[in-house]
Amino acid sequence: MNQRKIKFEAASEYDQMMGVWSQLVGDDFLKWLAPKKGQRWLDIGCGGGAFTEQLMLGCAPSYLAGVDPSEDQLAFAQKRSSLKTAEFRKSDAMELPFEENEFDAATMALVLFFVPEPRRGVAEMLRVTRPGASISAYVWDIHNGGFPPEPIKAQLQKMGVELPLPPSSDISIMTKLRSLWTEFQLSDIETEVIKVSRRFDNFDDFWSITTNSASIKAALSNLPTNLLADLREAVQNELPSNADGSITYTAFANAIKGNASK
Repeated sequence: MNQRKIKFEAASEYDQMMGVWSQLVGDDFLKWLAPKKGQRWLDIGCGGGAFTEQLMLGCAPSYLAGVDPSEDQLAFAQKRSSLKTAEFRKSDAMELPFEENEFDAATMALVLFFVPEPRRGVAEMLRVTRPGASISAYVWDIHNGGFPPEPIKAQLQKMGVELPLPPSSDISIMTKLRSLWTEFQLSDIETEVIKVSRRFDNFDDFWSITTNSASIKAALSNLPTNLLADLREAVQNELPSNADGSITYTAFANAIKGNASK
């Protein structure tokens, strides 16, 4: 069965699904980073600006830039009232439109596994940051069940339908992340597993929001109606609900930070 590639053009739908999850992780991620105020920040793969907004509100940056290859996502980010002073540019993570030593901190929130060549992505982070700068990232632990749509992903696999994974999904494995940061001789490397829970009013709420995941949408786009109904029923049967019918689901991401060599 042919599957469509993962696309991130529907910014509003993406924000409802992954933007909320991103900010849940982002809250804990920023507490863990404990950044200084007044720094120059770069958010690579900023998407619709969910995490960029957290950087603006939580870090009081002297300058904040976000880059993303999707014009639709960037347009959505620019509409956030808190990001009026942020600068956004359309750009690939492997070829950033900035000079050397421009930033005090660079980060990728749920992005590194989408970068075709993660090493080039990290090399670019280092190029545009000053010596001693904070270099960080977090990614869903896709191969160990940390992905928010994991219940749907697991049932699809039982049906013989493979989910289109990010091109560099293996970088989501913690040992691979640490190895990459070590390869670039970053100092003070630390890692953290960040677990977050999200409440859905009922199964319909969970299903409608979670199937807006770009990868899930790509997998379901070619699924026959009868199999789609079977999938929905199987997920509902496997997903535990609370006494009031609501669903609380926990996802987890692998986070890493280090400092550029001085």
